[in-house]
Amino acid sequence: MPEKIKVAFVCVHNSCRSQMAEAISKMIAKDSFEAYSAGTEIKDSINQDAVVVIKELYDVDMNISQKSKLISDIPPIDIVVTMGCNVNCPFVPCKHREDWGLEDPTGKDKQEFIKTAKIIEEKILDLKTRMNGLV
Repeated sequence: MPEKIKVAFVCVHNSCRSQMAEAISKMIAKDSFEAYSAGTEIKDSINQDAVVVIKELYDVDMNISQKSKLISDIPPIDIVVTMGCNVNCPFVPCKHREDWGLEDPTGKDKQEFIKTAKIIEEKILDLKTRMNGLV
């Protein structure tokens, strides 16, 4: 059986959007690819507003299932998705790279986190349909 495609969701701090994308992917795309998230820097913990929203929407507790990781902590990746870093996004060797240009909801109200999660979900479903042509 061939190895699953590995997708990394990358941000600078690996504390919010990339973590949300990893969690959502593990719920709705585990049949299609292995999901990881990582950053060039890490925070002490995942953004707790993101944790609350992912728990409510997908019944996943990111405080238990995930941790903040550096790019060097993940395996070689086939597809890299940068979340919209607003600075120089981290470089990760890969076969395909794309940027989703998502606004960081940190510091905003809960509705912004829900909106971000729903956009991520849509983009993951779209990626699933396109991925065989990417790598």
